[in-house]
Amino acid sequence: MTENAKRILKIIHASSEHLSAEQIFLRLKEDNQGVVLATVYNNLASLYKQGLVRKISAEGYPDRYDNIRQHDHLICKNCGKLSDIQLEDLTEKLREQTGIPILSYDLKIHYICEDCRNTQSS
Repeated sequence: MTENAKRILKIIHASSEHLSAEQIFLRLKEDNQGVVLATVYNNLASLYKQGLVRKISAEGYPDRYDNIRQHDHLICKNCGKLSDIQLEDLTEKLREQTGIPILSYDLKIHYICEDCRNTQSS
């Protein structure tokens, strides 16, 4: 694993946010002025392919990256706010319903966050 990939992984694991490639780039650039955005994208693609990070895609928003600890996500349909949610592990139920071995799953629940609901009712 390259030094940049290690740093990117460390940034993702240390963050309580779900960072975009651009946000990761800005944090990486703080310690390495010579880094370019393409390096971040290439390393994120490699880390994702290796199963070391999760990529969270939401229509209309840039991909965001997260650690691989099993958890699910709430995504606000209006503002794109992304939050972690801890639900019961559904792997066994999904396997029973589909009849196939489940390696993993990525549950994204779309909703309207409290801030957006408050804005709509004002």
